[in-house]
Amino acid sequence: MGSQKWWLALFFCLVFTVSMQAQQTAPADEATRRLALDIFKQLIEINTTDSVGSVTAAAEAMAQRFRDAGFPESDIQVLGPSSNDRKKNVVVRLHGSGKHKPVLLIGHLDVVEARREDWTTDPFQFIEKDGYYYGRGTSDMKDGDAIMSATLIRMKKEGYVPSRDIILAMTADEEGGTSNGVDWLIKNHRELIDAEFVLNHDGGGVLADHGKPVMMEVNATEKLYGDFVLTATNPGGHSSLPRPENAIYELAGALTRIAHYQFPFELNNITRAYYERQVKMATGQRAADLVAMLKNPPDVEAVARLSKDPLDNSTTHTTCVATRLSGGHANNALPQMAQANVNCRIEPGHTLEEIRLTLEKVVADPKVKVQFRENNNALMDHGSDRHSYVPPAPRKEVFEPLDKIVAKMWPGIPVLPNMSTGASDGVYTNAAGMPTYCVSGEQYDRDDIRAHGKDERTGVEAFARGVDFYYVFLKGVTAE
Repeated sequence: MGSQKWWLALFFCLVFTVSMQAQQTAPADEATRRLALDIFKQLIEINTTDSVGSVTAAAEAMAQRFRDAGFPESDIQVLGPSSNDRKKNVVVRLHGSGKHKPVLLIGHLDVVEARREDWTTDPFQFIEKDGYYYGRGTSDMKDGDAIMSATLIRMKKEGYVPSRDIILAMTADEEGGTSNGVDWLIKNHRELIDAEFVLNHDGGGVLADHGKPVMMEVNATEKLYGDFVLTATNPGGHSSLPRPENAIYELAGALTRIAHYQFPFELNNITRAYYERQVKMATGQRAADLVAMLKNPPDVEAVARLSKDPLDNSTTHTTCVATRLSGGHANNALPQMAQANVNCRIEPGHTLEEIRLTLEKVVADPKVKVQFRENNNALMDHGSDRHSYVPPAPRKEVFEPLDKIVAKMWPGIPVLPNMSTGASDGVYTNAAGMPTYCVSGEQYDRDDIRAHGKDERTGVEAFARGVDFYYVFLKGVTAE
C-alpha cells in the first residue's frame, strides 16, 4: 500500500509539473488572438491624435469591450479632466485574492500626428500586407493596448483569480498635449491606480537583427524628454534688398551647429550592465569595440564607431534634433522671425535647464534666443529642474517569470534590462513611488523602427506571439 501511495504521489507530481510547463508555454487560444486583433483594428481606426482626434472615443470603446466581457460597471471607470472632453482615460480592475498589493498595467491611447499625403497607406486604416499590420499606432502603442485588454478579458472569462488585483489604465496625451492621463490620475484619483509596481507595454520587447532574435529587452530606466525653441528675429525689409542679417540664415546656422554637436558619452548602471552582457553575444569588431568602450576611460575611437549605430548613439548620449520649423511672413519680404523646435532626449541625471544652457553655448549667437517649451506650450527663459528618475531595482515578481518564459519561447536569448532612448509615462509612475518596467513580447528589428514615422507597422507574427507571451507572463507575475 505504501508503494502504491508513492507511485500515486509521483503520478500527480508529474501531472502537476507538465501542467505548469504547459501553462508557461501554451499559446493564447485562437479566440484570444482574434479578439486582440479585432481590438487592435478598432483602435487604429479611431483617430486619437492631439489635433483632431478623440482619446475619449477610444476609452469608451474599450470600456464597452470590458462590459461585454462581464466586468461590472463598478470596475470600469472612464474619466478625465473637465477642461477637455476629448481626453478621458479608461481604468479597469480585475479583482484578485488580495494576497499582494495590485499591479498596474499602463498604456497610452493617443498617437502622434500623421498626414495621409506622407504615407503609402491611410494611417488611420488598419491594413495587413506583406506580413505586417500598417497604421498609426501599430507599434506605438495600440498593439500593446489591444494585447493587454485581450489578456484581461481572457482571464475574466476563465474565472482566473490572481494573487493581486490587476489594474489596467489606458490614457491620454503621452505623445503630447496638456492632459496627460497618467499624471492626471495620480494627482486626482490615486486610489484607482495605486499599485506595488507597474508594467508598461510602451517599450521593451524582443530585439532582432535582420529577423533573428537577439535579446529580450526590459526598459528599466528612460531618458528625459525636453522641447526647446530657438527664435531668431530681424527688422526685415524688402526682399529686393537682401542683407546677410536674415532671421532664417541666423536660425539655419544655429541648427547646423546643434546638428554637428555631440553630447558627451555616458553610461549609467543600467546601460553599463546592458553592454557588459552584450559583450558575450557580440562578435568581430563590435565585440572588440564594446570591450574598449567599457574601459575606464573608454576608448574614444571605439565609442565613435559604435555611435554610428543610431540605437547605440542614442543609448550613450543625450541627443537633440530639430523637429519643426517656421519663419517669414511674406514671399516678397525679408523674414522678421524664424523659429525651430529642438527635441531632446536627455541622459538620466541632467536637468532640462542644464540642457537649455548647453544649447545656448552651442548656438553661440546672441541673435538667437533659446527657450524651454513647457507641456502647455508656454515658452520659458529658464528650463525646469526636472530630471530622469533613479532606475528601480529589478523585482523577482517580474524577472523570474520573464526569464522562464523567454527561455521557452525564444531559447538562447538573454533578458537584458536597459534604458529606453525615448520617454514614456513611466516618468510619472516612477516619480509617484511605483517602480515601473517596460515589458513586451513583441519582436522588432533594430533596422525597422517606424514609431512616429511614415508607414508605421508591426509584424503579423510578432503581434500574435506578443498575445501568446503576455497572457503567460501576466499569469506568472500574479500566480503566487
